[in-house]
Amino acid sequence: MRGSSSILLVPLLILCAGCAGGTSSGLAQGHATPVSPMKLGSPDFAQGSFIPARFTCKGGDVSPVLQWTRPPGNTQAFALIVEDPDAPGGTWTHWLLYNLPAAARALPQGVPKTAEISGGGRQGVNDFGLIGYGGPCPPPGKPHRYFFRLYALNAPLALDAGASKEQVHAALQGRVVAETELMGRFKR
Repeated sequence: MRGSSSILLVPLLILCAGCAGGTSSGLAQGHATPVSPMKLGSPDFAQGSFIPARFTCKGGDVSPVLQWTRPPGNTQAFALIVEDPDAPGGTWTHWLLYNLPAAARALPQGVPKTAEISGGGRQGVNDFGLIGYGGPCPPPGKPHRYFFRLYALNAPLALDAGASKEQVHAALQGRVVAETELMGRFKR
């Protein structure tokens, strides 16, 4: 993990035109709406637009750049989950990142597919059975939606690297102080 991965979690305060608003999934400690104006976006695709092929199984299958704004003051870590709710067998998890440092404001393109991330953070096992990012790869047909959900946490998750989606979802309970999402689409 040399080269660009060593700058993986450099704090950035970037506002982007394609940033998405908060979610209403309700994980933010009993709230149905976000408790922070935290925003998540990417220069690689805008909210609701198509994800370029280089970030999918049709291309390089590398993770896109993600950037977010300042979280609530009590944020101690971040978690990121990328899921496709349109998968034929139910929601498919493409990426699990957790325990990103509270000072982080971005992830670079092509986060290494390693259990431990240089600069802080851990990755779990996606539904492809692999560590790290697994890009969109739906069956041919209608477009699928891919939700990149960022959670600001009041404490790091007590999980080793390589956790399952069930372990990450369970560990998030009672830890989320704010959340936001970016949704992109892809079809083959």
